[in-house]
Amino acid sequence: MVTETRPTRIERDSMGELAVPADAYYGASTQRAVLNFPISNARFGRRFIRAIGTIKRAAAECNRDLGLLDPRIADAIAAAAQEVIEGKLDDQFVVDVYQTGSGTSTNMNANEVIANRAAELLGGKKGDRGLVHPNDHVNMGQSSNDVFPTAMQLAALDAIEHDLIPALQGLQAVCEQKSREFWDVIKTGRTHLQDATPIRLGQEFLGYAGQAERAIRRLRFAQDELREVPLGGTAVGTGVNMHPELARRVCERVNQLTGLGIYETTNHFQAQSTIDAVVVASSVLSAVAASMMKIANDIRWLGSGPRAGIGEIELPEVQPGSSIMPGKVNPVIAEALTMVCSQVIGNNVTVTLAGQSGNFELNVQQTVAAHNILESISLLANGLSNFTEQCLKGVKATDKGPRLVETGLAIGTALAPVIGYDAAAAIAKEAAKTGRTIREVARERTQLGEAELDELLNPARMTEPGFSGAPAGG
Repeated sequence: MVTETRPTRIERDSMGELAVPADAYYGASTQRAVLNFPISNARFGRRFIRAIGTIKRAAAECNRDLGLLDPRIADAIAAAAQEVIEGKLDDQFVVDVYQTGSGTSTNMNANEVIANRAAELLGGKKGDRGLVHPNDHVNMGQSSNDVFPTAMQLAALDAIEHDLIPALQGLQAVCEQKSREFWDVIKTGRTHLQDATPIRLGQEFLGYAGQAERAIRRLRFAQDELREVPLGGTAVGTGVNMHPELARRVCERVNQLTGLGIYETTNHFQAQSTIDAVVVASSVLSAVAASMMKIANDIRWLGSGPRAGIGEIELPEVQPGSSIMPGKVNPVIAEALTMVCSQVIGNNVTVTLAGQSGNFELNVQQTVAAHNILESISLLANGLSNFTEQCLKGVKATDKGPRLVETGLAIGTALAPVIGYDAAAAIAKEAAKTGRTIREVARERTQLGEAELDELLNPARMTEPGFSGAPAGG
């Protein structure tokens, strides 16, 4: 058997020479990381690559404007970084997520790819470090220790703004529309999984809309945390080897390119030794996941049946539900969202543990934190959009909820202000024991006339704020 050998070229870094694939834009440092970390198939995705490319472009342009970098080299670096931003070189980002905890390997991956592509743009060849150097030129005024966490926060900001918040806005809009559609559907409420006083199906969906609205509000808080970036601290927070204006200028340039509003931290030593902002943001994502799981589970239960379950709503039928039971259809779209939420909550545990690894001047679990928070945002955005489109939009109300209101026992709550709690409880117990309705037992055990019973046991009135069965002035 003949094994094909991929053509290589020789690249070098501070440790010496190393063979890399001839067509690769990355160099020796990246290749060492590929060899050192054959751990998973997890790689940083589009959002992160775009973020680090944006930082490299902005840094090159600002170093040029400060007179620190030859304009010709700076422009070539900026052009190469723009290709990274646009996704033209995504296949060159080959380092495993599970690597050096500072993200040095990924930062050098970016530096080498941009340097070699810039060298080509200047008429040179890959590996011509004398023309464009990955450290001296692309990484000028920077360190992995401030670039990587800044890229992580920038990528998370971007993904929240353009993926997750729009997904939640879409869910909120559909829930508000369903709330209006179902407003006249009055059903039995449930607390502790037991019958409670009447509620409008539209009110339940109004609650879901409110959850989405507040999830967005909480994400805005997380974004505020993420906007304060560690860029400018370089190695340990002191800003060594960096022009004092560089970080501020780079942040301004990044904002011109992205509109995300990042700014240099006022305390580099806290920003660089921790990933507290990321831990906060991940915790918000976990809270959003818990909230969305409640919605998904409610939808599953309300649509359960169709004969032996609650069955107050019908869900869109999207696929057969069983390989053995003909005609069975399951709430698979909602189930998928519950699994997304479980994963996001688990990811938050990882990010929280990573946040504890700020040893002295540097956190050393940044790469796994970046991977998990970005995965959480992507999963939630995609899961919620799918749930909204394939499930919520097609939900229909059945007549089962309204039919059961009159036979419900909790409707007797409206009698308590008039006849007293104990008397109302006795009526409810007798109704439960005999199978009769609250109205039927109340006719026998109280002096209330039919008109009074109609008024007191009107389920629509019981869904109104401040309703009490007590007579006016009572």
